[in-house]
This record gives sequence, structure tokens and C-alpha cells, in this order.
Amino acid sequence: MNMTQTGRLIAQLRTALGMTQAELAQRLDVTDKAVSKWERGKSLPDISLFNRLAAELRVSVIEILSGEILDVARSSNLDGEAAAREEVDYAKPLSLQPLDAGDLMVSPYLFGSNLEHTRSCIQGGLSAQLLRNRKFAGKPSACKGCAAEWYPIGERAVFTFDRPYTRHGEGYHMKRALECNSLSILNPFPGQTAGLGQHGLSIQQGKNYLFGAVVRTKGPVTLSVALTDREGNLVYDCGVIAAESEEWIRYEIELTPNAADRDADLRIQWEGEGSVCFGALSLLPKDHFRGMRRDVVEKMAEIGIKVLRWPGGNFAGEYSWMDGLLPVDMRAPFQSFLGLETQPHSMGYDYHEINTDDFIALCREIGAEPFITINPCWNTPEENAAWVEYCNGDRSTKYGRLRAERGYEEPYHVQLWSLGNEFGYGHMEGDNSPSGYCQTALENGKKMLEVSHNLSLCSSGPYPSKEWAELSARPLSGIAQMISQHYYGYDPSYTDISTIEQEYNRCLASIPRMRALIRESRRWLEPNVSISLDEWNVWYAWYRPSSVTDGIYAALAMHLLMEEAEKSGVALACHFQAVNEGMLCVEPEGVSLTAQGQMFSLMNRHAGNRVCSASQEAVVTVDRENAVTATLVNASFCREKPVDFSQYGPCREAILYTSSTVLPPSAFEKRDILEQARNGSLCMPPHSVLLLRF
Repeated sequence: MNMTQTGRLIAQLRTALGMTQAELAQRLDVTDKAVSKWERGKSLPDISLFNRLAAELRVSVIEILSGEILDVARSSNLDGEAAAREEVDYAKPLSLQPLDAGDLMVSPYLFGSNLEHTRSCIQGGLSAQLLRNRKFAGKPSACKGCAAEWYPIGERAVFTFDRPYTRHGEGYHMKRALECNSLSILNPFPGQTAGLGQHGLSIQQGKNYLFGAVVRTKGPVTLSVALTDREGNLVYDCGVIAAESEEWIRYEIELTPNAADRDADLRIQWEGEGSVCFGALSLLPKDHFRGMRRDVVEKMAEIGIKVLRWPGGNFAGEYSWMDGLLPVDMRAPFQSFLGLETQPHSMGYDYHEINTDDFIALCREIGAEPFITINPCWNTPEENAAWVEYCNGDRSTKYGRLRAERGYEEPYHVQLWSLGNEFGYGHMEGDNSPSGYCQTALENGKKMLEVSHNLSLCSSGPYPSKEWAELSARPLSGIAQMISQHYYGYDPSYTDISTIEQEYNRCLASIPRMRALIRESRRWLEPNVSISLDEWNVWYAWYRPSSVTDGIYAALAMHLLMEEAEKSGVALACHFQAVNEGMLCVEPEGVSLTAQGQMFSLMNRHAGNRVCSASQEAVVTVDRENAVTATLVNASFCREKPVDFSQYGPCREAILYTSSTVLPPSAFEKRDILEQARNGSLCMPPHSVLLLRF
């Protein structure tokens, strides 16, 4: 980001609207001195203000970031080429030379992440929900009739699927199956027990849990709800629900187990004749954040995610946003079109635990800007425009009023929108030809801009591609200021001790390839179109333990982005993805940073700073207090890297991230080496990263 250009544009737009600096400051809840500094290129607004500033100045976020008004009308990606393209001497000596900070700033928008409903990102990750298949999707179990993931209680009880409680909202057009069921249990004999249970729940001693059940019955039935050991011999806590309505009723009780158990059972049962139909069941820690785990939310805030892209990714093509207007227990599961890839850990279904309101609340909690991907295949342009109106409209609009009536009075001001995901690769439903996609995106984008004219729209496609640049990006450049580009580096295959170094180097050889592909895209694109590198990672990082290999890859990739952003017009970047797929490893008892998470958090120290120098091996920036931050990478597998930083004077902080192995599972060990660094030079060990502060 060029601070002077951005400041000049802010002043120009403010003046054209007839506003004083004080008036603009009042609308943004900042001081007029802050606005003055922005306009003089001395500082930039906090990232939390960019959307509001864009709305006040009636332009898009991308235009503010680029510092110029763009000519915009207002009405897989896996790198399978493992061979290195160039020899890189990662261990060559490095001498940091003091340079004055220029006019360029490290954009906070380079520190984005994804929140896609894939694999174990939601279930077993961000979602606080303990129960599996809590809405009874899919087919019943063989010979028993009970829903998958549940076991029947009662030898003579009769289990069958029945009229569902869950349903889809308006605007659901997808052709899916087995999404909506309820589970009916008939106990026809007196003196018999009937019910259902689930194994494998991890509970903590003394923690308060909320159990919820949506049920209807024939006559009064007293349900016993218990947390037990796997055999049902030890009861950790239990409660009672008195159900007696033929209409769907939601009941809730609180359970506090007196012991911890990583393999506990939930048992719901009753004695005697009766019929109970379960529409949905729920078990959440009482301290959840809108159905999400607080510890995971706190870690997402800790690593400093600045942009959050949702709901996909591939899952965007399986999502219907209007379903989110229903209560969470009533929302139908989504059957995955790409079951093996998006939902392999949850029977091929997503249970819609997070809706638009939850997502916006999460973004605000962690300090990230929302970036929403529409479903242009199954939602109409009018329905996607309604989503924009729900997010950005005021009470005078139909969907803005609906949002306000749901308890969210102020508009969400979502500026960043993606017109679908990975069209052109062939695995997404819809027209995957460049001209066909272009027409679909144009129809959706125009309708969305009619609702909220200053959106920053991002078009899809398999970039870099000359054909897509000419037949899609160029015709769409009148409405879409960005194109989406994805890149996944070589997946190291650690299967042979003799090839460990080779596999490590093949993975890191993907970094120069990433740079080459970004630059190739730049050559084909119009000058007014920026790149959104909104998915990047090592391939299959979500199917194996994290390692220092992944961490070094992430460090090099983020250095590359800071170096390349201004040169190649990279407006934003999103790592794929935080929860259980690269940066955070979620276990039942807690959440930890992976090696990639450590590097993402570390590189965030540069966000918002002015750039002194940036290269693959070192980035040096200056913050608002004129403190210098430097991050250095020694990506060599086995050689030390001499570094000299004596010309900067004494260090105030020196932290070394190092490890004895690159093999999974591994993470960096943090060492305070300030004493060692006081003489202004040292040797970095192999596969390590160094933070210096002056």
C-alpha cells in the first residue's frame, strides 16, 4: 500500500463530498488529527475502519487500498510440478543494511484466512457442538433403524425415520438427498426401556453443559438424560425432561459432570409405553460463543487474522444463505456435492451451525474483515443481492429491516464479496467455461451492486490463464476489481528416511513457483484488476500432522507476499485455513498453534508497518513509533546461515524459532537469544526463523 496515494485519495473524496476533516472524523469516531495524518500519508486507518471509511466516501475498499479510483461501473490450483525452477542458496550470509522506510505499507489485508465448512474445520474444530449427526441426516443403520452415529437403547423398541423437524429456507434450489429426517422411537411394551445414545464424547469435570432436545410425543413421557461412561455404569450427571406435546417443543437442561472422560456417553431414555420423535439434539458447553468454542475463537484473535473468507471455498457451492435465517436446530443439513473432499469427517453433511450473523459476530470478535463468497450456481442474482442487502441495508430495505428485526440494527458494511469459487477447474457445479461463468458473474455482480454500489467484487477462475483473462476477467473488470487466484505448494511425502531432505526442498521449491504464477497472472490482467490470493498453503496440510516444513513454507510465502504485493497488485491474501487445516490444531481439551500458526502470528508483527526492505529471506519494517522489526528465514535443510545486523545498533528483542526436525509432527521452539544477539551477528541454525526488534 502506498500511504501517500491512499491519503491523497481520502482527501480528494472527502472534499468532493463537501465534508471537513472534523465531520469525517465524527462519523468514524476518531479525531480530526487522525484524519489529517491519513490524508498527509503519515498513517493509515486501523483495519477495523476500512469498511466504514469506504462507505462514508462512497468507494470500495480496494480503491482505498490502491489509492486510486478504478474504472468500475456501478449499476484445482495444486502445483504438481515438484522440480525446482531455480537453485536457491538459503544459507548464504546476510547483512542487514539500514534503509529509510519508504512510502509503502505492509497491508493488513495480506494476513487473511479462510473459514470454510470443510473436513474438521467446523465439526470437531470451531463448533462447540459435541454431538455428531445431531439432526439425523443420511440413512438409518443396518438392521436397527437408528440414525448413524447413534446407538439404540431397548431391545424391543422400534426405530424409524419420520416427518422432519429440520427444513430449508427460501431460496433453496439444490438437488440433494437425505438431508431432512427425524428419529421416531416407539416403546410398545410396559416395563421396557427405550431411547438412544452416542459414544465418544469428551467431557470435562465441573464444566457446565447445555443439553437441548426438540421433541414431540404421543402422551406424556419423562426422558432421563445422562452423561455416563461408555458402558453406562458410571453416571457423571443426569437430568429429566417432561415432554407431553404432539407439537415440536424445544427443551433444555444443564448438566455438570463430576468427572472427566474423553470417551463418555450421552444416554436419552425413558421407561414404559410411549412414542417419542426427536427432531434435533444438542450438547454445548455453557460458555460457548454463539455455538463456537471460545478457546478457538481466542486463538483466531491471537494469531491476528485480518480478513476472514466464508463460507468457502468449495463449500460456497453447497451453501444456501437463507437457511441461516432459521433457528440453528431447525436448519437442514447440507449434503455435500463434493462429499469426499468437503465433508469426509461428518458423513458427507454440514449441519449449518454458523450463519451470517454468527460469522459477522466472529469477525468482530477477532478483529477481521468479512469476505463472503456467494453461490452463483444455485442462488439467483436476486437472492445473492438480497444477501448483500441483509448485510448492508438499513431499515428502509426489505432485508435490512429483517436483519434489524432479528436484533442486529446496524448494517454489517460487508465490502468484500467473491462471485463464486474456483470456476474453471471443473469440480464446481455450474458453467465452468470462461464466457459462461462471465455471464453468470456479470448478472450476479450487477444485481449486488444495485443494492450496495461500492462493493469490492472478486471474480473466479483458474488463474493464471490468458483465455480466462481475456474472456472473463476483462469483460468483468467493469464490476469486479479483483480476480481470485489459488496456490498450493508441493505436498512432501515423508515415507523414506533417505529422501527427507529431497522432499523438504521440493516443498520449498514451490515458493519461486508461486511468485512466477502471480507474475504471470499480472501480465494477462488489466491494470485496474488486482489479485486476491485467497487460498494458499501446502497441499493436503489438513490431512496430516503439521510440521516445521509447513512452517518454513509459510514464512517464505508471507515474505514473498510482502515483497510482491505492490509489484504485482496483490490486494489481499488468505491462508487456507486456520482451524484444523494448517494454523490451529483443535483437541477436545484445548487448541494449539501449529508451525504455520506460529509463523502467521509472527509475520503479523509487520502488518501496518512501513517497508524498509522485503525479500524472500528477510523483511524489515518500521512501525508508528519508529521501532524496527525484522524477520529472517534460514530455509536451508542442513546449513547454518550467518547474519549481520550490527549496523542497526543494539537489539531490543531477539527470538529464534527453531527445531531439531522438519518431520511431522513438529513445531518451532521459541528461544530468547537477546544476549547472544547483542554483538550484532549470529549464525541461524538450519530451518529456523529469527525475529529482531531494534
